[in-house]
Amino acid sequence: MDEEITVKKEHPVKMKIFVPAAAILTVIIVVILVVMSWHQSADEQQPVAPQVQNRSRFVAYNDGTVLDTKSNLIWAAKDNGSGINWKEAKEYCENYRGGGHSDWRLPTSDELTGLFASSKSRPSACNAVYNIRVATELIDLSCYATWTSETRGSQAAYFSFNTGSWYWKPRSHATSTRSLPVRSAK
Repeated sequence: MDEEITVKKEHPVKMKIFVPAAAILTVIIVVILVVMSWHQSADEQQPVAPQVQNRSRFVAYNDGTVLDTKSNLIWAAKDNGSGINWKEAKEYCENYRGGGHSDWRLPTSDELTGLFASSKSRPSACNAVYNIRVATELIDLSCYATWTSETRGSQAAYFSFNTGSWYWKPRSHATSTRSLPVRSAK
């Protein structure tokens, strides 16, 4: 015997569903963590500071540093600004904290030679007789002579951005020499 069953459609029942606040908070936290981990991995591939200017080989950042993409060195955007002896120049570099880093040092003669460009010239602020020939205007040198890390006895080498050569002077010399911090970009 077959029975016929009739289902009568009634008005839908409206139900209120209560989700505990803890569950909502958990979902929000998970979403934030996912977004932060995605953002962090993107940051690891980007420079630490936003670029201010990009001149192909040289990239200036708004933290007072300049990346030389050819040498993979990061330079301070400006030297110490006044005459300095070799010991003070070395200390200046070691205590420099540009870009939030603490591994700054005096550059080598070869590293400074890499910044020299005989085709570019601007007057030296410390002595109008000499010009500064640096490959980029993004690095501000206040004088033509910059100390290097090389030493021999009581002398240290400085690099001349006027001639493109390096010379030996007493470490106590402080008239026209400056300090320009450098670090590896890693």
